[in-house]
Amino acid sequence: FLQHVLTVKTNFDSGMFLPIQHAAIEALNNSQEWHKEQNRIYQERKIVALELLDALGCTYEKDQAGLFVWAKVPGHVKDAEVFCDQILQEAKVFMSPGIIFGDIGKNYLRVSLCSDTILLKTAINRIKDYLKLKDNK
Repeated sequence: FLQHVLTVKTNFDSGMFLPIQHAAIEALNNSQEWHKEQNRIYQERKIVALELLDALGCTYEKDQAGLFVWAKVPGHVKDAEVFCDQILQEAKVFMSPGIIFGDIGKNYLRVSLCSDTILLKTAINRIKDYLKLKDNK
């Protein structure tokens, strides 16, 4: 599965779709109130994403900025790619293994803040359920 993600990512990295660039220009022309509200929404999502990472036992820097949160996988995890794949298969939650962004991301994963808070909370519940089942085996 991750090989497919790598293929898509390679295509995304080669250039941004022109209509997206035009939309970004329009977004930059929005009011300061709009930007403040967007920042509030992403901060709220970040708080929930950090709860998700806490549930997994990951470590991270709280002061990260941007549309993603990076976290180091727990020490018992030998391969972040396998870890992310297990969570995808068992909990139905997708997180990007850091290795797809280069060797420096080897022991990391990345959570997107582009999903709404409700979806992120659903992901937390799925992960907690998965971890309970795993612990009971």
